[in-house]
Amino acid sequence: MLALFLKCLIGAAAVLLIALLSKSKNFYISGLVPLFPTFALIAHYVVGSERSMDDLRATALFGLYSLLPYACYLLAVYYLSFRFTLINTLSLATAVWVSSACLLLLVWTKQMQMA
Repeated sequence: MLALFLKCLIGAAAVLLIALLSKSKNFYISGLVPLFPTFALIAHYVVGSERSMDDLRATALFGLYSLLPYACYLLAVYYLSFRFTLINTLSLATAVWVSSACLLLLVWTKQMQMA
């Protein structure tokens, strides 16, 4: 229960940091905070302690590939923001992320089955 509480505190601290940075003259740094590997550290610790090092390496490799849907999301936000309102931009960009993440999962799963 304490571990769950600590994870919640970490998440709350990240949200607070994003909010504070977004109000500063260096507001763009708030886009870097979500990329701190908080959840990746947790996932890698859990996988590394409960599974093999091969599984940890596969998780890390999949994490690298998972940057592709995030890049698609960021590109969508950038380009859609010229044409749409904030809510429409973020909604459409999220749909782009979901679509590209599903494609990634489909390709990854097929590759894992072939190996």
